[in-house]
Amino acid sequence: MNIGVLQFSIRLPESHSLKEKRQVVKSLVAQLHNRFNVSAAEVEDQDLWQTAVVGVACISNDKKHTNEVLSKALAFTTTYDFELLESNIEIIDY
Repeated sequence: MNIGVLQFSIRLPESHSLKEKRQVVKSLVAQLHNRFNVSAAEVEDQDLWQTAVVGVACISNDKKHTNEVLSKALAFTTTYDFELLESNIEIIDY
């Protein structure tokens, strides 16, 4: 079994309140879950209105598949109107 974790930081320059930020992040998390069958959530910076850190998790029996799903999920984030600051994919053999 492989556990894959993707963590990425984003900057939302058009966000002027926590409500605007949460609308974007909530939409992103829902789309990641629906399109890629992964678990996703905002994991840091919940009280900052122009930055967010999102965590995505995937479990599979194939390391290549796990990496592919998380890479596609990260690529999908480019369809949103925010700046990707950094990203990290880690796959753990269990």
